Amino acid sequence: MPSGTAGTRGPVPKRSTERRRRNKQSKVDTVVVDGPKVVVPEAGANWHPIARDWYESLKDSGQSQFYEPSDWQYARFIAEVMSRNLKQTRKFSAMLFAAVQSGMSDLLTTEAARRRVRMEIERGGGEETPASVTAIKDYRSRLKKPAASGA
Repeated sequence: MPSGTAGTRGPVPKRSTERRRRNKQSKVDTVVVDGPKVVVPEAGANWHPIARDWYESLKDSGQSQFYEPSDWQYARFIAEVMSRNLKQTRKFSAMLFAAVQSGMSDLLTTEAARRRVRMEIERGGGEETPASVTAIKDYRSRLKKPAASGA
């Protein structure tokens, strides 16, 4: 793993509403922003198709609901750097690739990056059952099943 990625700095703490442990109170500063809805900047017209597709995919990604305007500008910058690297006619830059990969991780665009911050995205249409309820149901159903006799 390249140095400077989220995994080497340790996991980012969960949001205060997602914490299960209540006996150790730690203060979390929450900023409430009153303002216009976040506007997603347009993709660059001259970007490489892969960079454009990556940037456009962020709009449909679950983690982007937490993006602020500065995050979108950071994503634009990463897509620009990605595009320049992909368009190079000379040697592909490994250092530039590492920088892009680090930026993608900062934006939580990979499963591994989201797991490091304990974020899981589940796609589905209907009403979801909380994980704790599902775990309890599974545990109860295992208790009710008779053990198979292996005599």
